[in-house]
Amino acid sequence: MTERKIKVLVAEDSTVARMLLVHLLESDAQIHVVGAVADGQAALDFIGKHRPDVVLMDIHMPRLDGFEATRRIMETQPVPIVICSATASVKDVITTFRAMEAGAVACIAKPLGRGQDDFEAMAAHLLETVKLMSEVRVVRRTARSRPALACAVHPVPVVPRQPGPIAIKLIGIGASTGGPPVLQTILAGLPKDFPAPLLVVQHIARGFLAGMAEWLNQTTGFQIHLASYGTLPLPGHVYLAPDDFHMGIGAGSAIILTREAPENHLRPSVSFLFRSLAAVCGPNALGVLLTGMGRDGAEELKAMKNNGAITIAQDRESSVVHGMPGAAIAVGGATHVLPADEIAAALVALVGQNNGISRS
Repeated sequence: MTERKIKVLVAEDSTVARMLLVHLLESDAQIHVVGAVADGQAALDFIGKHRPDVVLMDIHMPRLDGFEATRRIMETQPVPIVICSATASVKDVITTFRAMEAGAVACIAKPLGRGQDDFEAMAAHLLETVKLMSEVRVVRRTARSRPALACAVHPVPVVPRQPGPIAIKLIGIGASTGGPPVLQTILAGLPKDFPAPLLVVQHIARGFLAGMAEWLNQTTGFQIHLASYGTLPLPGHVYLAPDDFHMGIGAGSAIILTREAPENHLRPSVSFLFRSLAAVCGPNALGVLLTGMGRDGAEELKAMKNNGAITIAQDRESSVVHGMPGAAIAVGGATHVLPADEIAAALVALVGQNNGISRS
């Protein structure tokens, strides 16, 4: 019996790029390209007549761009959409993340040709992402849906009071595939006077980070920084690990950046951040591990917990990919397992109670 192939629609206005993407996808025996169109309107029309398993979507296209096409598809005939973009400017990347707000499940850098640095790795990542995203369950969006997540609304979680009180001085967050909209949801749900700094490692293609920082600045009201060596993190500020640097905490609670060897084939690595917080901050840290493939940060979240820290892992139902948080749960690394849209309320409750802050 022939194994069913993953049906992919490619939406890309450049003829050369479209041909390359089709060639790469068809090189995988598990994938069949069922359509290749030059604009978002054609993608919308195609999905109305056919039913691909995944759409690989460019951002800049005539008639209907990738953001608007994503929005309309997710409101009418939802299907997993992977944004495939060649980063050009912060403005372009912000549009990519707006598409993720509208329901796209992942964003990846577009392979541009064999002369490009890391072309083989980028092509392999594209194939892996398309195959993994074909298994994601998506739901219809409406104009009134909360943009960052299309999951059910949950009541504010009742978080057991921790033995203590032990003041929480730093929060570490790790995320990969599907992470940016979850980060947005968490930050938008925190008060602007949140009393702890947040250090974030988000696995993302090179060149996307500055645009993600600006998008989060615009949509959450928080001050988002690309971390710098030696910075003393401030309460209510968010620090993102820069491209190709591990981020951690050193002596005097200052941020350290290093180009030590990749961990789990990644730099920055969530494992590096969490191990640093476990060693330097012990029970004064709090760790959060969000959606993502692989197991980066799983064992180190457990190390944080073993050193007295509170730890949170995102639950399976709200994760685009439950690899990283699932691995942490499996090894006993999570104090709490929560849906994405309950994590902000949990942070407010946990940091408030442990820091002796009243939140009436």
